[in-house]
Amino acid sequence: MTNHYLELNGVSKTFSGFKLDNISFSLPKGYIMGLVGTNGAGKTTTIQLILNMLKMDCGQIQIFGHDHVKYENVAKQYIGVVFDHVFYVDSWTVKDTERAISSFYHNWRHDVFNEMLRRFDLPLEKKVGELSRGMQMKLMLACAMSHDPKLLILDEPTSGLDPVSRDELLEMLQEYIQDGERSVLFSTHITSDLERIADYITFIHQGQIVCSGKMDDFLGRFRLIKGRHKELTSALQERIIGLRITDMGFEGLIDIKEATKYKHLVLDAASIDDIMIHIGKRK
Repeated sequence: MTNHYLELNGVSKTFSGFKLDNISFSLPKGYIMGLVGTNGAGKTTTIQLILNMLKMDCGQIQIFGHDHVKYENVAKQYIGVVFDHVFYVDSWTVKDTERAISSFYHNWRHDVFNEMLRRFDLPLEKKVGELSRGMQMKLMLACAMSHDPKLLILDEPTSGLDPVSRDELLEMLQEYIQDGERSVLFSTHITSDLERIADYITFIHQGQIVCSGKMDDFLGRFRLIKGRHKELTSALQERIIGLRITDMGFEGLIDIKEATKYKHLVLDAASIDDIMIHIGKRK
C-alpha cells in the first residue's frame, strides 16, 4: 500500500446555499489526523465524499493509493467507519448486530469484537434501541474495529461518551496506530481530544481549507495576544486576527512571526479552539 492512505485533491461539491470548495489534504500511513470546523463547515460532507456516499463535482480522492470509486469495494474491506448517529436496527441485539455487520467483511474477528464488548461493558443480549446513546456509540466502535481496518474514519465518535469512556477510546486509538500500519481520520468538536492524540490537523471553515498539516506546526503558527486598550495601536489592530475588545482590554490571534514585535504584551499559546474562534471571526 501507499505511504498515504487518504489523499484529496481539489475536491468540490455544490449544494443549494453551500459549496465545499477545492478541498485538498493527505493522511500518511501510521498517523491520526483531526478534522475540525464549526457546524456546517463541511466536515461530514467531506467524509461522505470520501466514502462515495455523495458524488463530488470535481477533484480526485484516493484511498490506499487507488481511486475511491473504482476501488470502493476492495477499499471498504479495510476501512472502519463510525458516524455521529446509529444506523443499526433498534430491535437487533448486540449479538444480532455482529451477525449482520460481520457478513460484509472477509477479515471479521469475533475475538476482537468480544474483547471490545468486554472493554466497553456491552451486554450481548441487549437490544440496540435499549442502549443509551453512549453505549450505541461504543457498539459502533466495536463493529468498526473488528475487521482489522487499516483506516478508521470517525465522525464525532465521542458524542455521548462520558469522560472515562472518551479517555478509553483515545487510548485505544493510540494503540491502534502503534504498529505504523494504520491511520485515523477523526472529526470531532472536542478539540482537546485532538490536542492529546492527533499528529495532523485539517481545519475547514465555510467549505474551504484554512490549513492542513502537522499539529505542532498548526499550534505553533499563532499566539493569543492580550493587552490594555491604550496598548492597541492601529498597526497592531491590523495584525490581529479576530480582534475582541472588552471592558478589560483586548484579545486576539496573531501570527507567531508578528508576535515577536510585541513581547511587552501578554502572549499565550493558542489552543485549537482559540484558533478556530478567532479565524472564524475574521472570515
